[in-house]
Amino acid sequence: MNAHLKVQSHHVERSAYLYIRQSSMRQVIENTESARRQYALRGRAVALGWRDEQIIVVDNDQGESGASAAWREGFQRLVSDVGMGRAGIVMGLEVSRLARNNADWQRLLEICALADTLILDEDGVYEHTS
Repeated sequence: MNAHLKVQSHHVERSAYLYIRQSSMRQVIENTESARRQYALRGRAVALGWRDEQIIVVDNDQGESGASAAWREGFQRLVSDVGMGRAGIVMGLEVSRLARNNADWQRLLEICALADTLILDEDGVYEHTS
């Protein structure tokens, strides 16, 4: 299905969350191409109808392992804001890498489904239904 067809007005009325993370400080320093690709997802949100000021960049988990969300303040904020209905879409370079821990990833997907929040990565826009 076309990404534009999945994005409804109630999604665009809420914020777009761009979650940026690399697993180690070495990756942050040496893998600047990944960071550039992650920040470029902002343009995809704009193309889908979000205004630039609606895009919230969560990048304070840089250099933190994805093995657990317990120490990742940004991921915890993302889950909380989605659950509170603030997010119309969650974006990440590869959404499956938002959380390496399957339980954390499943929790985010379930909350996205309950809150009717879309998910976007480089490959497309997804609706997760519970």
